Amino acid sequence: MKEAPLVEHLEELRARILWSLLAWAVGTGVAWTFRVQLLEWLKRPLDLAAKAHGIQVNLIVLDITEPFLVSLKVAAFGGLVLALPFIVYQVWAFIAPGLYEHEKRLAVPFLLGAGFSFALGALFAYYAFLPFAVPFLLGFLGDVVTPQISIGRYMGQILMMLTVMGVVFEMPVVSYLLARLGILTSSFLARNWRIAVVLLLTLAAVITPTVDVVSLFIVSGPLLVLYWVSVLVARLAERQRPQEAA
Repeated sequence: MKEAPLVEHLEELRARILWSLLAWAVGTGVAWTFRVQLLEWLKRPLDLAAKAHGIQVNLIVLDITEPFLVSLKVAAFGGLVLALPFIVYQVWAFIAPGLYEHEKRLAVPFLLGAGFSFALGALFAYYAFLPFAVPFLLGFLGDVVTPQISIGRYMGQILMMLTVMGVVFEMPVVSYLLARLGILTSSFLARNWRIAVVLLLTLAAVITPTVDVVSLFIVSGPLLVLYWVSVLVARLAERQRPQEAA
């Protein structure tokens, strides 16, 4: 007896999720061998802050399991970056059977755009925001104190910032794809820009570790620019749809 379409879709979804998790696990295993180099790379903003203020900053561990957990966390982030193209492909493969042939040609641009946008967002956080935010936070007391920072909390904050900014930078890619599929319109995005501004400012305030206006602007500025870029690429996608239909 043939299974119901809903059951088949759920089975396929489960398989896609399992393959994605397996790819993430393999990527994590690869990144584990480079965990020391990744830790040094993620520690660089802290070293720049110490050099800028002429102070000594020590990363410490608070319990015996913290080194292993931090290594696992860093390797998991590296594994996610390595596995991201495959994970995005699994998402596309799940929705592709319900698309027209001209819509399926979006697969390669979508995969490349998603990977590039995530990397661009993470690099923006690492090179544009963190070198400013970390020295700002550590510079309040100057050399009065010697900072003793938990490596677990530090790496958690840095990785959260890189991940969130990488995901947020996917906005133009997702907007273009949804507009090409007829799910989203540029007029809807433009009409609701006030709501988007409030949501993006709230998101920037949540992920910004500092409370000053300058840091909030450094994070929220690119997010607002990305939103209007999303409006433009959605409009471009709408113009391309009639040509493909013809």
